[in-house]
Amino acid sequence: MLAYPIELEEEDGSVIATSIDFPELKTFGDDDDDALAHAADALEEAIAARMHYRKEIPLPSRGENLVPLPTLASAKVILYRTMRENGIGKAELSRRLGCHMPQVDRLLDLNHNSRMNLVDAAMHAVGLRLSVSAVPIPTPLTAIAEKPAEYQSREG
Repeated sequence: MLAYPIELEEEDGSVIATSIDFPELKTFGDDDDDALAHAADALEEAIAARMHYRKEIPLPSRGENLVPLPTLASAKVILYRTMRENGIGKAELSRRLGCHMPQVDRLLDLNHNSRMNLVDAAMHAVGLRLSVSAVPIPTPLTAIAEKPAEYQSREG
């Protein structure tokens, strides 16, 4: 998973969150956890905008207050970065996958809940193999450790 560092700074009773990797990211919260939760949303939006405008997405810098991207978003960013590095456009990926362009657009859309088998096939088409692992959370922050909404709706 990709996790980007977020810098936190107190200012006038709020906590401002910024990113060295994404200068366009600036948000705030009532406290550190709130600012990090807002930063997680802002990070995904900044990355989605860069993908939409076909701009570079950097690998995460080192730093504190790491905000991880969701697993699916991380896979899509890795796919996008690999395509750019190897000069593979959407049309070429579409040809390699034997699918239509709208399907490729959805594969690169962070807001679309793509099926993992399609992401895996796209990774293979650009010369990568998707690898999954699970590691313990070192220091669960309230904003990050909460269950994602998609799991809350399944519990009864």
